[in-house]
Amino acid sequence: MAEKIDIALAGNPNCGKTTLFNELTGSNGYVGNWPGVTVEKKEAVWKKDADVLFTDLPGIYSLSPYSPEEVVSRDFIISGRPSAIIDLVDVTNIERNLYLTTQILETGRPVVVGLNMCDLLEQRGEKIDSKRLSKMLGVPVVEVSALRSKNLDTLVGTAVDSGRANKVAKGVKCFSPEVEDALQTIANTISGSCVPDLLRWYSIKVFERDSAAIESLGLSKQQLASMEKVIEAIEQDRDDDSESIITSERYEWIATVMDACVVKAPGKLTVSEKIDRVVTNRVLGLPIFIAIMIGVYWVALVAVGTPATDWVNDNLFSDGFFVSGNGQAAFDEADKAWQDAHYTNQVSGYIAAAEEAGVDTDGVQDAIDADPQTADDEATIADFEDAAKEAGVVATDVPVTDSDGNFLDTEGNVITTLDADGNPVLEAGQELDVLPTVTEADFETALDNPEPDQHDYDGFVDSIPNAVTGWLTDAGASDVVISLVVDGIIGGVGAVLGFIPQIFVLFVMLCFLEDCGYMSRVAFVMDRVFRRFGLSGKSFIPMIVSSGCGVPGVLATKTIENERDRRMTAMLTTMIPCSAKLPIIALVMGVLAGGSDMWWVAPMFYLMGIVAIIISAVMLKKTRRFAGEPIPFVMELPDYHLPSIKSWALHVWERVSAYVKKAGTIIFAAAVGIWVLSNFGLAGWEGGDGSFGFLQAMDGAPDTYMDYSILAGIGGALSFIFAPLGFGTWQATASTISALIAKENLVSTFGVLYGLGDATENSVSMWQGFANMFTIAGTLHVGAMCAFVAFNMLCAPCFAAMGTIRRQMDDPKWFWFAIGYECGFGWVVGLLINQFYELFVFGSFGFWTVVAFALLALMLFQLFRPMPKWDEKDEHILDNLAEEPVA
Repeated sequence: MAEKIDIALAGNPNCGKTTLFNELTGSNGYVGNWPGVTVEKKEAVWKKDADVLFTDLPGIYSLSPYSPEEVVSRDFIISGRPSAIIDLVDVTNIERNLYLTTQILETGRPVVVGLNMCDLLEQRGEKIDSKRLSKMLGVPVVEVSALRSKNLDTLVGTAVDSGRANKVAKGVKCFSPEVEDALQTIANTISGSCVPDLLRWYSIKVFERDSAAIESLGLSKQQLASMEKVIEAIEQDRDDDSESIITSERYEWIATVMDACVVKAPGKLTVSEKIDRVVTNRVLGLPIFIAIMIGVYWVALVAVGTPATDWVNDNLFSDGFFVSGNGQAAFDEADKAWQDAHYTNQVSGYIAAAEEAGVDTDGVQDAIDADPQTADDEATIADFEDAAKEAGVVATDVPVTDSDGNFLDTEGNVITTLDADGNPVLEAGQELDVLPTVTEADFETALDNPEPDQHDYDGFVDSIPNAVTGWLTDAGASDVVISLVVDGIIGGVGAVLGFIPQIFVLFVMLCFLEDCGYMSRVAFVMDRVFRRFGLSGKSFIPMIVSSGCGVPGVLATKTIENERDRRMTAMLTTMIPCSAKLPIIALVMGVLAGGSDMWWVAPMFYLMGIVAIIISAVMLKKTRRFAGEPIPFVMELPDYHLPSIKSWALHVWERVSAYVKKAGTIIFAAAVGIWVLSNFGLAGWEGGDGSFGFLQAMDGAPDTYMDYSILAGIGGALSFIFAPLGFGTWQATASTISALIAKENLVSTFGVLYGLGDATENSVSMWQGFANMFTIAGTLHVGAMCAFVAFNMLCAPCFAAMGTIRRQMDDPKWFWFAIGYECGFGWVVGLLINQFYELFVFGSFGFWTVVAFALLALMLFQLFRPMPKWDEKDEHILDNLAEEPVA
């Protein structure tokens, strides 16, 4: 049996290490162009040999224990002792990359150096002598291209051979004679405290006063004191601290390697450098980024995403679709003729006119809609026709609607505004399209011409709700089971899955920007902005990731070395609109202006998230918990390049699949729970017997039976919390509570409460269901609606992201502080929006208006007061070795 080989993949961020991992293992590890994408170690076996296990370590710049990522990598190499290490080096930034290489060579493991992106180096007109570099480093060096899978088998084979032969790297003599002598003295002192292969590693760490390494050695007070004298002597001679001496001499040695092994091209700007002169310009950089993000959201939510989402909603979750072109054409022709005749409007208009004339219309529409019609249904229709004929009923000015039930004007445009009774509200110069008259003969003609049935045409595939309803009915399922499956599960989850096309298009574009190298520039540009508010560009990186999902966004905060900045970023990063919040944005767009005309709404909410983060950062930085200067932001800007189709596709799939998995698990469970809570309760309506059960099946259940449900009771009990924000109804409260489980639940709850899962995106009734929660006396309360959205955008994230924040905080008190701040900040923003809207639009002034002004004053005071002076100590300066010796 072959020996198992464990190979660690190490390297700087953006060196192509995770791309290499994906190519070797087939894994879909996340690939990005910034520090900290791989925030956990990943393991997978080689596709060509299951005995070879690869561990993808986080991208790091050194093995100093300043960030969680460096700690993870260092602990695995020093304590885990892999069989071999592949150190992947980005040759376009070789000087910076070789710094980590010199440290890895000191860890006492077999090492193979992979020179990645040599093709890009050639495009620059530069060359590298890999053989000479191998000789200077003392380990094998292989030229590879992770993106194009070049020489990968050779790289792995060399690493496997080195690991099985245990060809341990000896390290390089990169320090001056004086320092080397000091290191030898330290090595002699600690030789009995560590394994021989790590003796040089620990000698250098002791010289640097690395507290974690020193503590692990268990040295005596006398040993520490003697080594401290050696270190102090070098520091006095060089007039510098020991860690800086080591760093400086490493780079001096690397400079000699560069001179010997790298042939530089004549000085001229590369294509990437020319582009960067524009996109990272101090003046143009930020406007260009804003314009790009507006374009991305416009394409995703309007130009491409909306038609795709319409198709999903119309075909998979509403009517069904054809797979036969001939069947589709035949049906379209018949359907157009039927629609042009407006038979549905004739029937409903005639029945309404008969009711006004005093004719009994109870059950008539239900009898007409019944499929199949029973003898009683036919009798009900015949009796109605006789009564209407005797009364001489003739309907006049019957409104015309489209296939979605939307009222039309005389130009054929949808009337997008309805009053509280569902009647159309016309704009100036707009006229309602009507049928002048509908006679008894017209009514009978309409009855004799039923709507064309798609099932009667070749190649038709039924929609999911209709198909499932038919299967359950044929199986003899009860009304409770049918309602649970169709209204609860399909209606709830389907309302969320309908937005997958928009989310897919968004991720295709965002992932392209990330993989081609542009998002690295954005972090650089935003560092200038964020530094003014107490954060670094590294804080912007998790926020970009959070635009897909808050979970990896919070995980990406591990790259931030400063603990206070890391915790604050973990708190604030989920304020950026993630994929789960896009359906909420789409609903608001529909309510405000019938959908796509308000394309700017999505970028506005994205901007709102950034502004909320900036305001919060400024206020929090002026508290003792978060006081201090942000850490310096250091990162390479990789050359622009077209991403490989495979890595790009894997990147998109990772984000979309996370959304789908959440819909299939958390949202599935929540949709069932919401259905149970909204369909079971006490029969408390007039004439009800007060019993508990399935409400819609009870005798005399009104159309508003959900008002008597368990969900209505829970929402009503907690609605007082949100009443000052303008949405104190039980429906709005229940939706907000369900959104804490998963933000997508807010939309799926509408799908259950208002039947949105069965409506198309173009249906005004879909938007109306959302708008009804904020309609007072027939007027849409825009302030309350915006307050509702603002709270749900800014408050605590979904349960999955909360759990990630809990792990990142590593302290229950910090976790609850983070959740409390997010909910509190979202509530305050919602209060300000609603109260000031009511004040300036309605002229309303009350107790909560005073509270809003008081809270605004406190926020302004915290924003603009001078930075307090706190007694701070540098977290990165280690105590003198002799002050706290280890016994």
